[in-house]
Parts: sequence; structure tokens; C-alpha cells
Amino acid sequence: MRVLLFFAPLILMAQAQPPKPQAATPKPVHPRHAVSTARPAKPAPVLATDDEKTVYSLGLSIYKSLAQFDLSPSELNIVKRAIGDAAAGKPAVDLETWGPKIQALAQARHARLAEREKAASQAYLVKAAAEPGAVKTESGLIYREVRPGTGPSPKATDTVKVNYRGTLVDGTEFDSSYRRNQPAQFALSGVIRCWTEGVQKMKVGGEAILVCPSDLAYGENGQATIPGGATLIFQVELLEISGAPAR
Repeated sequence: MRVLLFFAPLILMAQAQPPKPQAATPKPVHPRHAVSTARPAKPAPVLATDDEKTVYSLGLSIYKSLAQFDLSPSELNIVKRAIGDAAAGKPAVDLETWGPKIQALAQARHARLAEREKAASQAYLVKAAAEPGAVKTESGLIYREVRPGTGPSPKATDTVKVNYRGTLVDGTEFDSSYRRNQPAQFALSGVIRCWTEGVQKMKVGGEAILVCPSDLAYGENGQATIPGGATLIFQVELLEISGAPAR
């Protein structure tokens, strides 16, 4: 009852006030005469020192490590808030209580990412197998010659020198000898099954596309920059064959 009595005078006062005259409706302004009141966005601070660039790289590294959690924009904002709260010494939750739950979240999100990647990969594999000149082998490898070579073909026991570029089905590059400006050399017996099989189909001086289903690459677990269940696409140039590695 006290609450109702407290608010009653305010209601009566509001009813007693005369209505305010309505402001005249402004005439529309022609777009050419309109003046923008929005302030231009401030440019990001320049990373001037080595320490600033290194700290910025730390942020990039942290974000890269979060990829396995498949965070939404709102969840990423929660992470930013947590960093700010931790820096201020005012965390909103107890880390000892909730920290142990991180691993379970990572596993659940990893499985979600793998299912999404496999669905995208299946659609890509169908499309890649239909490309002119593409050959799908019994293992599931899709091989397409881009430029024929004129030299010999390697055996599974050989060591080869190649230039290559690896991408996911969405075009994301995860590795490239071209970017490092240095060819790679390795034993064909020590790489993923897709490479062991596919590079043996090439001749020195040739170039080919290898489309590798996940079971011929890194499987359900993936790797640091490769999601579980991912189909991988490699552009490969076979430069040299150096024979079986010394034992």
C-alpha cells in the first residue's frame, strides 16, 4: 500500500500538467543538402616499435589458439571482457570452478567443427571429381594434371623436392613452400597417404592438383591449422627425385 501511495502523487502531477505543444514537423532535407553528423572512425594506432609488433603478434597467436572453440562474435566479446576483468583483478566467475570445463567445451566444439567441415568437404569432393581431366582413384584421391612433366616418376621409397601450396575447401591457405620461398624435400614414405599416392603419378617438371579426403590426410583429429574432417587441396610441382633416403 505504501508503494501505491508513494507513486500516486507522481501520477496525479503528470495528469495535471497541460499537454506540451507538438513541434512542427521539419521539412525533409534533400540528400545533396544533408550534412553527416557521424564522426569518422579513428585510425588504428601505428605499431611503431618491435615490442608493440611482438605484443600484437601475441594477440594474433591467442586468437589463432581460439579457433578450435568456433566462437561466435558474442562469445568472442565475452573473451575480450574476461581479459579486461582479469587485468582489473575483478573476474566475474571463479577460474578454479569453471576452468576445468574448458576441455569439455573444446571437445564439443571440435566435433561440431569436424561435422561442418565434413559436410563442406563432401560437396567439394563431388565437384572436384567432375572437373575436366580429374581422375578419382580407388582410395578416394582426386588427381588432376595441370602441366605434364617430362622426367621420371618417383617411387614410394624415393625422396622428392617439390613446391606446393595447401588450402582448405574454402580457399584458406594453411601451408605453402612458395610463401617461404624455399622448396620442400621429404621422403614419400613419410608423408600423408594422399601425397604418397598422388606424387607417384607425377613426372619431374610436372604440376598437379591433389584433392585429399580427410581419411587420406589428417582424419578426424586434424592438426593445428587443419580442422578435423577436412578435405585438403594441394597444388604440387615436382622438381627433383633424389632416390631412396640413406639409412
